[in-house]
Amino acid sequence: MNRSGCFLVLLLMVFAEISAQQKELQGKLTNTDEIEGIHVLNEASGFNSVTDAFGNFSIGANVNDTVVFSSVHYVPKKVAISAEIIESGILVVTLQKVINELDEVFLGTRLSGDLEKDVKNANVKSPINFYDVGIPGFLGEPEEKIPTLIGQTIGPTHINIEALYNHISGYYKRLRTQRAWEAENNTVAVILFKYDQAFFETSFGIPENRTYDFLLFCMETTSLQRDFYNGAHGRVLDIFEKKASIYTARLYQNDTLEKKE
Repeated sequence: MNRSGCFLVLLLMVFAEISAQQKELQGKLTNTDEIEGIHVLNEASGFNSVTDAFGNFSIGANVNDTVVFSSVHYVPKKVAISAEIIESGILVVTLQKVINELDEVFLGTRLSGDLEKDVKNANVKSPINFYDVGIPGFLGEPEEKIPTLIGQTIGPTHINIEALYNHISGYYKRLRTQRAWEAENNTVAVILFKYDQAFFETSFGIPENRTYDFLLFCMETTSLQRDFYNGAHGRVLDIFEKKASIYTARLYQNDTLEKKE
């Protein structure tokens, strides 16, 4: 056998060993509220799942894989899959709730109980907004800006210490990840409004309880999100058709592995 043939055999052996190590993990969130629809992604393999109404999920993983949990209501969390987790086949996770802090409250003038007198003493001025001067404006909550590391955070004459810390600590990376997941979740909701779950089951054989997961799989591996918002619906349907065969094959493979175990 020549050298290239030996290398190919070795490569196949390594691949077989890695595949053999993969195990379908049964997972559970310990949180008590907002536990349905949490997105679970294996970064190494690209497999993903979604929690049910009881916080349960299942996902294939190997030792040293990283599983990411993400939701609008929770801080994104990464879990490194250890040999102990693979051996037990169980992954229990607790997520940290996203807390929106209230602005500081200022107490004004003491009220006397006389409405007319209190109104006169309130010193309240009507604010001027952009409609008063005839210009457009943004009514939503402005997003926190993420400065670039070179240029805005570190420049030739300045260093933004707070921004530098946020880069080093990974805060800005987590913020980008959270915004990406939120955008994907919103897109899935819009797509499901246009194409209901029965359409995916009838046309592409996607089980009703896996539709959300299937759409996330399409979004992470194709240009689905961009094509959908650009109105390229022919391209969108083509993506559904191509990815459905891959996705259903994985479902069948996972079901076969579970039955063997």
